[in-house]
Amino acid sequence: MSTYNAIKYDFTPPAGTFGAMTLISEQTASASASISFTSGIDSTYRTYYFKFINIHPATNSAYFHFQGSTDGGSNYNTTITSTYFSAYHLESDGGAGLIYVTADDKAQGTDYQTLADQVKNDNDTAVSGELWLFNPSSTTYVKHFMGVLSNANSSDVSTRLTSAGYFNTTSSINAIDFKYSSGNTDAGTIQMYGIA
Repeated sequence: MSTYNAIKYDFTPPAGTFGAMTLISEQTASASASISFTSGIDSTYRTYYFKFINIHPATNSAYFHFQGSTDGGSNYNTTITSTYFSAYHLESDGGAGLIYVTADDKAQGTDYQTLADQVKNDNDTAVSGELWLFNPSSTTYVKHFMGVLSNANSSDVSTRLTSAGYFNTTSSINAIDFKYSSGNTDAGTIQMYGIA
């Protein structure tokens, strides 16, 4: 006979380990061709966090995506290498699974990176989630990002969409642009936070 002794672990991070989140700016879409953050991304913070709240497309089955700029937003064509996969469950309960989506990853691509695909434009649907951008002002390292979004797909599918990768540049990323692949962003809010 063996006995099991439960051990209680009480770990409290040292003071100052995790910085507070500071809201830098917030933008609300209204038939917007794109939503750009062209100021506030600098060496003040090492991590930037974007929160997407009910980003509603004007066009059905559009793709919500983003790109970074090294010249303050004059151009959004930074080289990206990334990965993208989807966990899904049909509204009808007719299927579920986890798939890697090769069409939405990048291998040294300069077009926009998909965050959510085939977003439904019904009045009661939208996409929400978050994007993390790490140390964008570094002039030594590439700039990593991670996105996790929840989508009501145009085929009546609930999806959790995960993207991750890096801007393959040692230049500072100082602007970020979000838009749909076709049509405007009809409504929704994007908040940008800095984390010390």
